[in-house]
Amino acid sequence: MSKPGNSSVRVLLVDDSELVRTGLRTLLSAEPGLSIVGEACTVAAAVQACQKTQPDVVLLDIRLPDGTGFDVCRQILKRLPETRVLILTSVVDPTLIDEAIRAGTHGYLLKEIDARGLIKAIRDVSAGKSILDPAVTARVIQLVKDGSSATQDALAILSPQERRVLALIAEGHTNKEVAADLGLAEKTVKNYLSNVFEKLHVSRRSQAAALFVRESRPVPFSSTGPNNPG
Repeated sequence: MSKPGNSSVRVLLVDDSELVRTGLRTLLSAEPGLSIVGEACTVAAAVQACQKTQPDVVLLDIRLPDGTGFDVCRQILKRLPETRVLILTSVVDPTLIDEAIRAGTHGYLLKEIDARGLIKAIRDVSAGKSILDPAVTARVIQLVKDGSSATQDALAILSPQERRVLALIAEGHTNKEVAADLGLAEKTVKNYLSNVFEKLHVSRRSQAAALFVRESRPVPFSSTGPNNPG
């Protein structure tokens, strides 16, 4: 995430199309508070550029010549866990969306998104939120409805309070907001989330929220925080 006292969001562009990168660079460079710190067109170059520039947000395509954006995401988050990864693709495929969530990405957007929406998404992801393009949400809901019974069994072992906490997280609430809504201490909410992560065998808020949606209602997917209960 962008560092305290520095309002500029540092962005790394990863796409195999030079035309796309040029368009994104032109658009984002003109936006106050956003800066392009590097570009890459392959998995290897993306990982190297990320280590060199340490961006706040990586704007990442899925299809790359030497692998996938998911390969980039996993390697980046392993080396630089505070980096935020935002998928920007033309593909709406339930399998890819599921893989994106499992890889730990913090957002999934379609290239049809308008400039204002993209800029807002970059800022939101940098601020700690995780998002899905509205056009993708319906596919995710269908995907999670088709989830295995193992997922349902996993959610069944959550306590009623843990499910209430997770439901609010899936709706995009912060720990502080959840605490206020349920009349709990913020530390207690963190403890509940730690238990939820352990029971569901996940390490990220976005993953836990996605699993909740699989069995529950079709809520817009939005969560906060990088990869820990706090």
